[in-house]
Amino acid sequence: MKTCAFGALAAFAAVALAVGCGSSGSSSGTTTAAASSKPLIVLVTDVNQLNDHGFNQLAYQGLLKAQKALGIHGAVYQSASAQAYIPNLSTAARKHADLVISVGFDQADAIAKVAKQFPDTKFAIIDVSQADLAGTPKNVEGLIFKEQEVGYLAGYLAGLVEKQSTGGSNTIGSVGGQKQPPVDRYIAGYQAGAKKADPGIKLLNAYSQDWVDQAKCKTAALNQIGSGANIVFQVAGGCGLGVLDAAKEKGVWGVGVDADQSYLGPQVLTSAMKRVDTSVYATIQQVLDGKFAGGTDSVFSIKNDGVALGRVSPKVPKSFVTQIKKISEQIANGTIKDIPTEVASS
Repeated sequence: MKTCAFGALAAFAAVALAVGCGSSGSSSGTTTAAASSKPLIVLVTDVNQLNDHGFNQLAYQGLLKAQKALGIHGAVYQSASAQAYIPNLSTAARKHADLVISVGFDQADAIAKVAKQFPDTKFAIIDVSQADLAGTPKNVEGLIFKEQEVGYLAGYLAGLVEKQSTGGSNTIGSVGGQKQPPVDRYIAGYQAGAKKADPGIKLLNAYSQDWVDQAKCKTAALNQIGSGANIVFQVAGGCGLGVLDAAKEKGVWGVGVDADQSYLGPQVLTSAMKRVDTSVYATIQQVLDGKFAGGTDSVFSIKNDGVALGRVSPKVPKSFVTQIKKISEQIANGTIKDIPTEVASS
C-alpha cells in the first residue's frame, strides 16, 4: 500500500471530475449530490489542499477508493485559508452529508463548533482525539495515529546510517511545521529511535511555523545541514517538501512523511508513512455498516497497518533493512513500548 501521491493524483484525474471540489474555501462546484440516492461523503481539506504530496492527497485517495468500491458520492471542499474551515464544514452539514471528514489538527476548533450546531451530522477528524475537542461532541469520531512508532523506525534507520558514515558529524535533524501533538509524536519517536541505534548521535530540531511555504522549511533544513546534519526529516506537510529539496541540493539524506515520498528523488532515505487513506476508507465503511463510532477514537498503529515505513533507498545495507523489520515486529508485538510522544526540550 505504499503511495506515490503525485502519480496517484494524476491517475485519478478522470475520477476526480465526479468529485465535487469547493474553490478557495467555498462549496462552489459541488455536484448535485442531494439529488443522488448514494451516501454523500464530504472531505474538507486543510490549507495545503490536494497538492500537498502527502496528507490531504492521501485522504483524497481514501475517498476515491470508497467512491469506486463502496458506491458513495464523494465531494471535496478545499480550504484556501483557516477562515474557510467553518464555512466548508457547515455547508457540508447543510447538504445533509452522511459523513464529513475534516483533515488535520488545525480544524479542531472549527469542527467542535460546527458539530455542536449540527448534532445529527456525523463528523470525523484526522489527527485529533475526540476527547480533546471542546465539548467532546458525541457526533465526532477522532482518527488518530501512533506516529511515534513509525517515527521510531525512521529514526533507528537514520541512526544506523549516520553511525556507519565515514567523516560525518554524527548529527541528524528534523523540521516540523508547528509544534502540535501529531508532529511531535513523529519527531519524538524519530529522536528516540536514533538514540537507540546510536546513543552518541546529536539531534537538531526546528519548527517552520508554516505548512505551505517551502522556502521556510528549506531554510530551516539548510541551517541544520550547515550545522552538520547529514539526514533531515520533514514533518511539515507541503512546506516540508523544501526540506527534501535542501537534502537533494546539499547531497545529504532526507526522510519523507505521511506518504511514501521516495519518488521525489534518490536523496530520500525512506518515509514515515501515515495511512490516512486507510483511515478515511475505514470510517466511510463504518458509516455504511451502521457502526459509526462517534464519541470515540479509531487508533491506527504498526500493529493494524495504520503506520509503516515507506520504501528504503536501495543504497542502504540489507542488514539495516533486516534490523528495521525486526524492530517493527517488536513494536507490533509489544516488546518495544513506551516510545516517547513529546519532544524533549533542547
